[in-house]
Amino acid sequence: MKTEIVSSVHDVPSADWDRLAEHAGVYLSHRWLAGEESDPTATVSYALIRDHDGALAAAAPLYLVHSEPNTYYEPTHLPPGAERPRVIAGSRRGYHNTPLTDPGLPGDIELPCLSLLRDAARDHAGRHGTSHWWPYLTEPATRRLAPLYGTSPHHMEDDATILLPGAGFDDYLAALPSKRRVAIRHERAAFEAAGLDVRRQYLMDCYADAGRLLAALQRSHGHGDDTDAMTGLLKRQADAMGEHARVVAAYDGPRMTGFCLYYHQGSTTWLRAVGIDPERPAPFAYFALTYYEPIEDAYRHGTTALHAGMKAIEAKRLRGARVSGLYALDDTRAGGRA
Repeated sequence: MKTEIVSSVHDVPSADWDRLAEHAGVYLSHRWLAGEESDPTATVSYALIRDHDGALAAAAPLYLVHSEPNTYYEPTHLPPGAERPRVIAGSRRGYHNTPLTDPGLPGDIELPCLSLLRDAARDHAGRHGTSHWWPYLTEPATRRLAPLYGTSPHHMEDDATILLPGAGFDDYLAALPSKRRVAIRHERAAFEAAGLDVRRQYLMDCYADAGRLLAALQRSHGHGDDTDAMTGLLKRQADAMGEHARVVAAYDGPRMTGFCLYYHQGSTTWLRAVGIDPERPAPFAYFALTYYEPIEDAYRHGTTALHAGMKAIEAKRLRGARVSGLYALDDTRAGGRA
């Protein structure tokens, strides 16, 4: 096996990268990572592990963080006085992380590849006088990586995924308890009775309206008016993801009153952002746009799960979500080999 460090994901053909990332989540896809390279708050490199034929066997982004605008990506779980790692291994956004390995790797080859990724991350961080950590690792990823670090994983959050059985929304409903089926039918009917115009479109065609609603949501949570920042964030995603960035939105006349941004990746539809106009609420608009409309589109696209992410876990359980943990692993032995 050979280890290589490159400075851009564009140094790897997208087909080669996405062969490893297809089922790892949209936040490790070639398109997403390419879009994140323009973020000035971190400098990214990529650790690549190649086999004797030169084929890509494992990979991980490595972000040297200069400043972190998202407090959820600060290693605040470490004890007071502990040195904070400044290199993030794996995805830096999206709250979903795993090392990338070729799905066809034999078990006796995967472990050495993961060891080489750990060593590459450790060496890269050491050159910058710091250490590395993996935030928001899935449970399977944690089981694969934890033995290589010799430290206990830290539970960060819970993560929700709604499985989508069968071939349509009625099959999704049929898998729920009868009381939940009645409640969801009521919510959908009340939303439809509001008479809003529900449209499916690409983010590139509506990022300004979506940014306005996303900023309104931030203000409702006590943050300042960051409409420009939210609009700029969504425009960068639209530029990077193109027609992969899909939006379902509700309009009252010409005005957008709610939206949900999501991505289809592999067998999963990934929810990314939601905004509802607090001045023009419609009955159950949040649930309709966040869950029910994306579920309809997921069935049309052929995915079999809706990744609903963390927070509001009980509301997601009520809509059929299965919940698993997300963990952090820290390189507490950065000065030596595990």
